[in-house]
Amino acid sequence: MSTISNVDQVLAEMRRLTAAAQSTSAELDKSQSAGGDFASLLKQSVDEVNSIQQTAGKMSAAFSSGDPNVDVTEVMVALQKAGVAFQAMTEVRNRLVSAYQEIMSMQV
Repeated sequence: MSTISNVDQVLAEMRRLTAAAQSTSAELDKSQSAGGDFASLLKQSVDEVNSIQQTAGKMSAAFSSGDPNVDVTEVMVALQKAGVAFQAMTEVRNRLVSAYQEIMSMQV
């Protein structure tokens, strides 16, 4: 019965993340149409990734220290979420650097 409970928790977390991603994309569309500042959007994204990583680190430390309130599945989901967020941010950075280099190599 415990396994079914854990699966339900993971599914609920996946649904929550899907809803959060959809609302984030809606906010992004709204900020782009409102003339949102690229630098502030980038800073907000980096701060969000940092927050996700810190939360995962705290959960991992709590689980390692034997906190009975922290479930291993929650820790694994948080660590995976932090890893995916960091990989996505790295890809964005790589694309930005590539675009910058391409623009700088253009003849004026």
